[in-house]
Amino acid sequence: MVDKLTWEKLTEQFWLDTRIPVSNDLDDWRRLSAAEQDVVDKVFGGLTLLDTLQSEEGALVLLPDARTQQERAVFSNIHFMESVHAKSYSTIFITLNTTSEIDKIFDWTNENELIQYKAKKINQVYRTGTGLQKKAASVLLESFLFYSGFYAPLWYLGNSKLPNVAEIIKLILRDESVHGTYIGYKFQLGYNELSEEEQEELKNWTFELLYDLYENEMKYTSAVYDQIGWTEDVNIFVRYNANKALQNLGFDPLFPDTAEDVNPIVMNGISTGTSNHDFFSQVGNGYLLGEVQAMEDEDYSKWSTSARREQRMAYRKAKKAARKKAQEEDK
Repeated sequence: MVDKLTWEKLTEQFWLDTRIPVSNDLDDWRRLSAAEQDVVDKVFGGLTLLDTLQSEEGALVLLPDARTQQERAVFSNIHFMESVHAKSYSTIFITLNTTSEIDKIFDWTNENELIQYKAKKINQVYRTGTGLQKKAASVLLESFLFYSGFYAPLWYLGNSKLPNVAEIIKLILRDESVHGTYIGYKFQLGYNELSEEEQEELKNWTFELLYDLYENEMKYTSAVYDQIGWTEDVNIFVRYNANKALQNLGFDPLFPDTAEDVNPIVMNGISTGTSNHDFFSQVGNGYLLGEVQAMEDEDYSKWSTSARREQRMAYRKAKKAARKKAQEEDK
């Protein structure tokens, strides 16, 4: 039942970055200071690296330990959506930055020891860990490590800036919320089947990994956010989400930080509902169709008439083919 409900949830909230008009944020982007633009570029560079890792390895390494065909299907969906996430960051880069600026962002990402450390640490578990260790690492990545990068766009959203960039982040957040909860649930199923000694060993391993990643994350947030004075606020947000990751795995929180300690502007943005609504499609909670300018009533009328005409033609064609096939079977 959990597999079925998760599959339905993930397919209902399917989205693509091409439906979000990121170019509408260009005026906001140009008004940001050079330091603010640098922060946004760096956090998206880091997110791109981590989501690329997740799309290439994260969900695939979980498939061999799937308990059911339905679980395999859910992991396959997660794998695909992680690719959508990684591609979405590229859409943001291409829209907001020049080619030379993008090259500098990825040079920084490739050379930065702190972002490389957490990617390599997670990937090492994916390559050599047990099935349950891989699930734990996946949850720590999706429910914890991503969030230092999510802070900036959520803060700008709460201050009425970069709303379409933030909309993509909120859609990614909505996915990651399901991914972290589902994989954490699967982790707990396996964990509960272990002996007490094995449980204690795995729990200690998980907390050691978390704290190792946390120490690195504090250095990373300082390197990125010090220039605009946000580091301590981001660190509170990081610790809060580290606790959420542990909760997904069925463990008690490690840090004292709660939702009340997080900047309320960012906390409001972390809600997994989305703010925009696609007028033509009921897929998901709501996102904009990928047009830079809104369509007028006249445009909608033309679109609607054309769509109905195409639907009628497709229906008639399918009906004719079915009738022909039935006649051939009768012969």
